[in-house]
Amino acid sequence: MNKVILMGRLTRDPEVRYSQGASQTSVARFSVAVDRRFKREGEPDADFFNCTAFGKTAEFVERYLHKGTKIVLSGRIQNDNYTNKDGQMVYSVRIIVDDVEFAESKNASGANAGGGYNNAGGYNNGGYAGGGSSAPAPSGAGDGFMNIPDGIDEELPFN
Repeated sequence: MNKVILMGRLTRDPEVRYSQGASQTSVARFSVAVDRRFKREGEPDADFFNCTAFGKTAEFVERYLHKGTKIVLSGRIQNDNYTNKDGQMVYSVRIIVDDVEFAESKNASGANAGGGYNNAGGYNNGGYAGGGSSAPAPSGAGDGFMNIPDGIDEELPFN
């Protein structure tokens, strides 16, 4: 099984390109800094992972993520080896992203927050963000929670 889950911050704005051909597919490339849980003196505090997302997930990345955004992603590790111009083999890995979600609230990050996108074809309202609905958000009480208006109980995924 090849499955990876990472939580970290984007180190730069995503680079998004579109494939050529009859059906254009978006490809987003970005890097995530993941803090190490245990830090030893003289060692780095974080690891940096190159990530690639495709299709609708890449479009979500392009639209909502930017340098400094804290995210949680899941995907798989893929070898990204190549031979450089000197003929030497360079070994590296890349994370192929399946799902991405915000890992902090909009207030905490100052960014566009409110869910995530998964390759199963839908937006997530989960993670640490909350509220990815396209409906206008009700006014909150200023304490980080939002008030749910009366009469929408049937739209909630839980009761």
